[in-house]
Amino acid sequence: MKKGFYNIVKGKFLVSDDAFKNWRFIIFLSFLALVMIGSSHSADRKVHEIARLNNEVKELKSEYVDVRMQLMQAKMETKIIKAMENRGLFPSETPPKKVVIKTER
Repeated sequence: MKKGFYNIVKGKFLVSDDAFKNWRFIIFLSFLALVMIGSSHSADRKVHEIARLNNEVKELKSEYVDVRMQLMQAKMETKIIKAMENRGLFPSETPPKKVVIKTER
């Protein structure tokens, strides 16, 4: 047991007669490590993209609420009356009358 551990530490398993199997396994493990590193970088990139898009959505929702509030204020009757007074238009003094058309069949 002690001798086997020392052989591994010294690297004799890499230069022995059946070292080809060991080298293939080491290369395979290295390839898997590279794939895992690439996969984790890709996942991190996607996480950052999702966070950026979530921030953008929050900003757009805030802008939507602000614009909707401005629109509601602009549609108020008093605001429209003030805007039309500058153009010389004033609200009617007499209320509108309903016109009913009777058709005979």
